[in-house]
Amino acid sequence: MAQSDEGGGIRREILTSHADIDRVYPEALGYRLKRMFLGKPYVTEQLLGERLSKPVALGVLAPDCISSSAYGAEQILTQLTPFIGLAAFSLLVPVMFVILGVLLLVTISYLDVIGYYNVTGGSYIVVRDNFGPRIASITAVALLIDYIVTVAVQCSAGTAALTSAVPGLLYYKVPITITIIVLLIYGNLRGIKEAGKWFAFPTYFFIAMMSLTIIVGYAKEAFGTLHHIAQPPVRLLVDHHLGSSHGGFLMGVAFIVLLRAYANGGSSLTGLEAISDGVSSFRRSEAHNARVVMMSMSGILAFLLIGTTMLAYWTHALPYAAGSPTVVSQEVLAVFGSHGPLHVVYYLVLLATMLILYTGGNTSFNGFPFLTNFVAKDGFLPRQLTKRGHRLAFSNGIIILGTLALVLVLAFGASVNSLIALYAIGVFTAFTMAGAGMAKRHWKRREDNWRRGFIINAASCAVTLLIALIFAIVKFGEGAWIVVVSGPIMIAGLLKLNRQYVAEEHAFEATRVRALSQYRLNRVVVFVDQYDLATDRALRYCETLNAFAVRAVHFDIDPAVTKHLEDAWGQSGTASAGVNLEIVECEDRRVDRAALALVADVVRDPDVFCMVILPRRGFTSRLQRLLHDRTADSIASAIMNAPRTAATIIPYQMAKKSPLTDVSSLDSGAELVVRGGVRGDAHLEADVRLAARAVDSVPIGGLRERDHAEVAGRVRSMTLSKERGASDLRCVLSDSSGSISLVFQGRSTIPGIERGTRLLVKGTVTSLNREAVILNPEYEIVSGPASDD
Repeated sequence: MAQSDEGGGIRREILTSHADIDRVYPEALGYRLKRMFLGKPYVTEQLLGERLSKPVALGVLAPDCISSSAYGAEQILTQLTPFIGLAAFSLLVPVMFVILGVLLLVTISYLDVIGYYNVTGGSYIVVRDNFGPRIASITAVALLIDYIVTVAVQCSAGTAALTSAVPGLLYYKVPITITIIVLLIYGNLRGIKEAGKWFAFPTYFFIAMMSLTIIVGYAKEAFGTLHHIAQPPVRLLVDHHLGSSHGGFLMGVAFIVLLRAYANGGSSLTGLEAISDGVSSFRRSEAHNARVVMMSMSGILAFLLIGTTMLAYWTHALPYAAGSPTVVSQEVLAVFGSHGPLHVVYYLVLLATMLILYTGGNTSFNGFPFLTNFVAKDGFLPRQLTKRGHRLAFSNGIIILGTLALVLVLAFGASVNSLIALYAIGVFTAFTMAGAGMAKRHWKRREDNWRRGFIINAASCAVTLLIALIFAIVKFGEGAWIVVVSGPIMIAGLLKLNRQYVAEEHAFEATRVRALSQYRLNRVVVFVDQYDLATDRALRYCETLNAFAVRAVHFDIDPAVTKHLEDAWGQSGTASAGVNLEIVECEDRRVDRAALALVADVVRDPDVFCMVILPRRGFTSRLQRLLHDRTADSIASAIMNAPRTAATIIPYQMAKKSPLTDVSSLDSGAELVVRGGVRGDAHLEADVRLAARAVDSVPIGGLRERDHAEVAGRVRSMTLSKERGASDLRCVLSDSSGSISLVFQGRSTIPGIERGTRLLVKGTVTSLNREAVILNPEYEIVSGPASDD
């Protein structure tokens, strides 16, 4: 369409508006359901967001670690009370102090990690950097197991806190835990962020309530008003037995039992690696802030562990076989009483405990997908785990983590006492590998204070390795065998997968080199079934190819169809007029194998490259697609097995209701794309600023040639063109109505302009190589792309 301007010239409409693709390719039912359940998709630019301050980071990254204080003392008692009864409380405090010593050592080691590695990845990155990716696969497996078990343990422990407050729910602990995990899966698929006061609240709420309990409990003990809890029936206790403290070595405790208690108590240290995994999310300076939070987290954990341990020692709170009421809940009840106004504090403490435990379970849904992303990028896990989903989360990793956690909950009946046997091996193996990696780094590089760093990390490596071995041995029969057996199998699987990826990369790299050679002959084969518009279009496409020869081939399966095709072929004015039709027998009617055999004969000469053209009718209706087979697709898959071949499917879309092609113009041979499509933006802060600044701009989709216009939009793509010895920077500017190219002649870069930049542009619209452009426009940078600075 053309329009006269005031000077008598012709101002032609140019193609700047978006195509209306929704009219012929509506969203699939599956995508519409996904959008309904998960919400509007996020754009990649939304990945970059605000960094965490120290208080928020502590609340967001520490729940997994700090919440373990809710069951640390209880797990020691579960191993001691069946053997030595109430004498277990005499050993509880010494065992916990040994664990606090390990906490101090591991904390110092991870402070060293944070100082050198301020990127996301933690132990895996440390080991990969110092030992290589193959050894790092051991750390990867350990962390993957730890994340999976963490979800099961934390959510089961949260349910135990809930059932302690509401005992009537104890029978439903498995369905409740499963529901929580399903909700966590759903929430993370929707894009739950690990930032913000809402996720920090449970941590501070728990710290405040437990600190209040400990302080009041200490005060009551000092005044002599904190009493022992009445002993429950033995049938309700762990192993349905309460041991005796009379006689024998260590008051009747076999050394192996003491080791089991120590190993169980080591589960209190899970989650220590969370800060090192999230260093990159801190505000600058990242390492300093992460170290402050790491020391704060460890200090709070130590305070809560020793506090709950001393309360257990003073009250003689015994662990129950059912896991509920928990030892902590009994301590709180002893401190604040079961009657009176202070009894409400009991429910507040259990509420805080439940919230932080569930939040601690959610922490794994952030760590696991990122870890699998790193490992997959290194070629040790399927690369599908590197893909971000609808809401920018690593959806495949989230689903895998949630599914495996659900399996554990079902298998172990949501019992913390049973699940704990799987817990510590993974995390302490990761501690061991991180310490070994840092020790090697200090030994190899010998920077300032390297001896101190080497000694600390080597000691951490040795101690945590010892704990992991103790746990594997003494808890082997209680479930640790699952980790001991599955761990090496998983490592072997990762290494095998890596060898496969390496072999593929090598093979394709070699193929790429051979493909650089020039083929002397290019032969084109068009497989046709009947002569229709799809076949005619395919033949016209062949005319654009610089082919040595074009063969039209029909496989004779139905003589009547073949006869009809021969009668229609070669008519004047059609694309078939200059192409010979070759009829080939297909006795067994397997068209795909017949096509492969024919193409393989074509490329017998090593100087020949064969291009296979496959006409295909396209349908928008599911019913239409159901009524037709996909012969072109099966042929394309088959001929991939022949060397030096390529298949191109030439589709011809059949209209349904509102076609992209203007059907009224088909008779004249024109196929015009229906335009006028609208593409929304993400409504980010940069889009809001652009809309406020561009009040006088016109839509890009309505531009005409020779318009002097002001337009606003987002830089969607950038190309550096080097033609005739000059460099031209070409940017595609897009708004909701259309897009146009901006050409900056003689420029290779422009400071501030990159993909995602919001621009306000003034200039004259012209046509260059039949493309709408604005040459050397005036521009204003309204906003740069999103940044995490």
